[in-house]
Formats: sequence, structure tokens, C-alpha cells
Amino acid sequence: MSDSPPLLDVRDITVTYRLRRTSSQFTAVDRASLEIHRGETVGLVGESGSGKTTIGRAVLGLTPVRSGSIHFQGADITHAGFPERRKLSTQLQVVFQDPYGSLNPTRTIRQILAEPLQVHKRLDRTGILDRVSWALEQVGLGSEDAGKYPRQFSGGQRQRIAIARALMMSPRLIICDEPTSALDLSIQAQILNLLAELQRSLDLSYLFISHALTVVRHVAQRMVVLYRGTVMESGPSGAVYDRPAHPYSRMLLAAEPTMKPRPPGQKRPRPAPAGRQPAGPDACVFLARCPFATPVCGSTKPVLSISPTGSLAACHNLEAVEAAGRGGEQGS
Repeated sequence: MSDSPPLLDVRDITVTYRLRRTSSQFTAVDRASLEIHRGETVGLVGESGSGKTTIGRAVLGLTPVRSGSIHFQGADITHAGFPERRKLSTQLQVVFQDPYGSLNPTRTIRQILAEPLQVHKRLDRTGILDRVSWALEQVGLGSEDAGKYPRQFSGGQRQRIAIARALMMSPRLIICDEPTSALDLSIQAQILNLLAELQRSLDLSYLFISHALTVVRHVAQRMVVLYRGTVMESGPSGAVYDRPAHPYSRMLLAAEPTMKPRPPGQKRPRPAPAGRQPAGPDACVFLARCPFATPVCGSTKPVLSISPTGSLAACHNLEAVEAAGRGGEQGS
């Protein structure tokens, strides 16, 4: 990790929502932290409902933060107002999951890409048209595509256009919210390679949100594993993927499809049935599903600590999990 200050520093943020029917509070993110340095990709991984997108929305200012802080380029943007957020949009951009839903179908690609520059009044008409052509070229499309509409492109091409739109203001950080999950496998690989090429050529940083450890292993230098809004494990992507220290990370990996046959006698780690043990406010959030649970897990929340594999993991029984992995129970 770089010794320089992080480009993005998310520190102990909590995000809650009020449930309309009961007026009770639901905690979507619970004291989660992560940081991203210049030129780095950090993957945020977890099941649906784990809070990944909520963290991305909090960074973008689309979801209010109840506690904790978010710093970008050294400035506190946790509660930034509209004028400040408007300025931030030149440095902080997003690529959404659905490449068609995020593009206005009634506007041409030229109009879609030009809009950020028109809002910020950065260039004259000739400069804007030149910038549109440049952005399309960066993502593998041509200037002749600028006059077309989103419906005239395939899903992969539309996602390239969404990436081009994110590049228009020369951002420092792009939040990629499941940018390949709606695409075919072959197209996914093309988009992932494109993002990697753009990162090298334009010195970009990414927060890459995904439910797939395999995808994040391919694109990210570091990985953060999230469960019910709580960070379960954090560390270099290779270490988390090859030797996951937390039981939840192991289950995510075991659940992913693989072309490799399982060696004889090797078993998948199986979670205990949900609800086996009621989780109180001081219990580990993963208690009811954890096959390694012990009495301390029901009375004391684990904190992130260095695991035998070198990552940070929030688990009381890291040595038992590591021993099980050495014993061949880990999925592959």
C-alpha cells in the first residue's frame, strides 16, 4: 500500500434507513471502513443486501451518513451540500449496473456525453465535440457513433458509453457498481480489460462493487468483504481469494461456479441454518450462519484483527478456520 494519504478514506460509517410500516430503524452499514489510494482498485464484495451499493451511494452523497466520516482528496465530504457535490462530480464519477437504464433513451450519445461539460461550462461547442470524440475513442467506439441513440447499441457497447460519460470530466475516482453483472461472460471480460487499460493510461482509481470474488480478484489490488453492512475481511485480493480467513469469505468463494472438478473427499463448507442461534446486539452478525461459531460469538462482537493468512478478519475463531482450510474443506 502507498505511504501517501488515501484518495478516498471511508472511516467507521454507519447508514440507517427508517422502515415506513414500523417506523423502526434498519442499519444498512455498520461502522464500515475502507480506503483507496491513487491508481488503485479496491473491490467491495458481498451478497445482495450486504450494503455494498449503500456505501457507494454514501460516497456519492446519494445516501446520508448517520455517523463516521468520508474524506476525498483530504477534504471531509461526509455532509457536503449541493454546491460542493456539484464540484466533486468533476473528480468523482460512477458507472451503474444497468447500461441501458443509466442512459437517456431519447438523447443521442453526443448529447449524453456532452451534458456534464455543458453543466460545468468547461468548453465551447468545438471543445465539447472534440472531447466527446476523445471519450468514445478511449472506450473503443468511433466518433461516428455520437449521433446514434442508446437503443442502437448492444449491452456491452452501452456500458462502454456509460464509461465514456464517466471519463468526460477527467475524474480521479470512479465507483463501478456491478458494471459487468448484466453482461454476457465474454463481454464481461472485455469491459474488465477496458477498465484496467483506462486505469493505466489515465491514472484512475476504482471502487469496484461486485458479488463475485472471482471478478474482483481479476481487477482489484485489495478486497473488502461485507456482510449485513459489517466488514468481515479486508486485505490483498490474492490473499483473500486464495486463502480466505473468514468463514463468510470462504462461503462466498465456495458458492461461485467453477470448471475444476472437486478432488475426492473434498467438501464445500456448509453454513448452519439461518436462525439457529438468535443474534443479540453484542453478537457476531454472522453467528446464525457460521459453522465455526462458539459461545463467545454470541456475546461479543469480533473486531478486525490480523489473520493467519495476513488479511484482517472479524472472527473469534480464525485459527480454526485456517486449520479447516488446510484440511481441504475449502471450496475451490
